[in-house]
Amino acid sequence: MITQVYQFADAWNHVLGYTTPRHHQDMLKFLYDVWQNPDHKGLLMAFRHSGKSTVVGIFAACVLYMRPETRILVLSAHTVLAARMVAHIKNILENHPWCGDLIPKNKKEWASDKITINRPVGIREPSVVCQGIHGNITGMRADLIICDDVEVPNTANTPQKRVALRERLRELDFILSPNGTMIYIGTPHTMDTIYRTNDDD
Repeated sequence: MITQVYQFADAWNHVLGYTTPRHHQDMLKFLYDVWQNPDHKGLLMAFRHSGKSTVVGIFAACVLYMRPETRILVLSAHTVLAARMVAHIKNILENHPWCGDLIPKNKKEWASDKITINRPVGIREPSVVCQGIHGNITGMRADLIICDDVEVPNTANTPQKRVALRERLRELDFILSPNGTMIYIGTPHTMDTIYRTNDDD
């Protein structure tokens, strides 16, 4: 199925008049592996302006193409940042040559912060929804959670803020569905970064 992910990205980049860079292919392979592996959790860090968010948006749109029943939550330090990712995914779905059947005729939920594609009936949550890190996520359920730049100076520049951020992120375990996937993308903004693991020295 990774071949299908590459082809999806190539088809989208063809619409834009580009080819898919090798490091974007590597990112897509990483995201696919996280999605498929039993742990279903991963951290994508890369150099600035490498296109991390661009690639994650393409991957999210591809997941919806392959599994339209998927519920995606995009979480960022601020709602405006999260909405950019949702708008990016929405734009791909609207213009990708493979995704025409996913676009609903009745666009009741088709905005820059919340979209619902054509999918099996009976699913309560939107296909893609966004929230800021301090927004109301109570009662939400998601199969794929994308934490896009949740650590920024305003959320991590003091020990107290980092504690609060970690506590907030732990709540995501109650939102993620069984066998759901959680992907972090971002850049450390402090030595005591939330991206630091117990294996780091």
